[in-house]
Amino acid sequence: MKRTLAALLALACAGCASSPPPAPDPKTQLPALEVRIFELINERRASIDPKARQLALDSELVGLARQRSLDMAAKNGFAAVSADPHMSATRLMAEDAAFQGLLGENVAAQRYNRTTGLELEQCATSIVEIWVKSPRHRDNLSYADYVRTGVGAAVSNDTVFVTQLFETPLAGKAAETIPAPKLRGPVGNP
Repeated sequence: MKRTLAALLALACAGCASSPPPAPDPKTQLPALEVRIFELINERRASIDPKARQLALDSELVGLARQRSLDMAAKNGFAAVSADPHMSATRLMAEDAAFQGLLGENVAAQRYNRTTGLELEQCATSIVEIWVKSPRHRDNLSYADYVRTGVGAAVSNDTVFVTQLFETPLAGKAAETIPAPKLRGPVGNP
């Protein structure tokens, strides 16, 4: 009897040990995804146009990019997100009435497998490649006069929505600039 019980217990434990751990909640990975996209964009800018400066993360632009991505995730798409086709620019001017400059925006969506979870490097690389292959998006990410950026991501079902904003102020700007991260990790809270 004891042997049978021990054998059943061993079988039960073996079954537990072989099941894979659950995939992490993709929402917890979004800050790291944003940072990785930021890093990849700076690398691509340098390879596309050596005159292009490294972009600095800007806290205001990160917040606006996150809002834009949350809007897309809520609607589960790009279309009909807002009646305002310049939503990010409108929000920026509402938050910073003294803003004068150019604002560029790239958006993308990437599906992921909810069972295995969000593969951070693959997702970041795919999003950057989508932008590099599109002439308009590539122009935004490589425009040499852009000096600040913000990347924001949001999740809806099995899709990650990402927004990257680019800014070149014509006048001085008082918004806080976040130093470029040296380690991969979150930049603020999502």
